[in-house]
Amino acid sequence: MKIMHCPLNGPRNISEFIYGGELKAMPDPAACNDREWADYVFYHDNQPGVVTEWWLHAPSSYWFLAERNTLTDEILHTFEPQDIFQQRVEFATGEPRS
Repeated sequence: MKIMHCPLNGPRNISEFIYGGELKAMPDPAACNDREWADYVFYHDNQPGVVTEWWLHAPSSYWFLAERNTLTDEILHTFEPQDIFQQRVEFATGEPRS
């Protein structure tokens, strides 16, 4: 059984987690075009080696970050998002983007 350490809930079976994608810089939603936004949302670099990724602990709906070696599938470190993010990003509400 593979175990992942959730920063909120401690060691848990890997089946409780959902992969959320690579951590990468988000373009400005108000200034980027649809292609740039699609690249951010849907495409990944998929580089071999150590990658920082978003993970969700599904039973608690808790999002966190993990450093994982994509060559060995070893989870090296898990941590809370606030360890690297100082503020929450707020999106404008209203009309859909064109």
